[in-house]
Amino acid sequence: GLLSVIQRLKGSPEQELRIVLLGLDNAGKTTLLKWLASEEVSTITPTQGFNIKSVHSHGFKLNVWDIGGQRSIRPYWKKYLGSTDLLIYVIDSADQKRFEETGQELAELTEEESLTGVPLLVFANKQDLVTAAPAAEIAEGLSLHTYRDREWQIQACSALSGEGVQDGMNWISSQIMNRKK
Repeated sequence: GLLSVIQRLKGSPEQELRIVLLGLDNAGKTTLLKWLASEEVSTITPTQGFNIKSVHSHGFKLNVWDIGGQRSIRPYWKKYLGSTDLLIYVIDSADQKRFEETGQELAELTEEESLTGVPLLVFANKQDLVTAAPAAEIAEGLSLHTYRDREWQIQACSALSGEGVQDGMNWISSQIMNRKK
């Protein structure tokens, strides 16, 4: 799980990896973070500010910042972007009414100077729901193919069951390893 990904990501004991986890409210960010930390995901409450999970193992430290996605909190996202190694953006694949809104938020984020060149993993969450749009359709709607200043990946997943999450983490691992070369 997460510890094996951390071990692959880091080469020297004193390094840290900073991941910022963003998306609109109710996209599944906290559920995803809890799944990554091997915590119980049956009771999740909306994040009113932010959650930080740090995992220590064999001298490695992975810091994941889960920042609330309510409209009133989004203007503060920019304050947390400094020194970000990777951006994970979570989308509720079943909430098609908000695709335009989430696309605008993502586009604004990727224009931030502090995120220039930072790899982007988009989790197309809630794929376990029958109304979920496929990841390829979401990628097209977000115009991800136009993101030329960074590596990006869209990964279908269900944060509730964990399906697809490890595939996304494997992509993160490959990105960090490539950056170290």
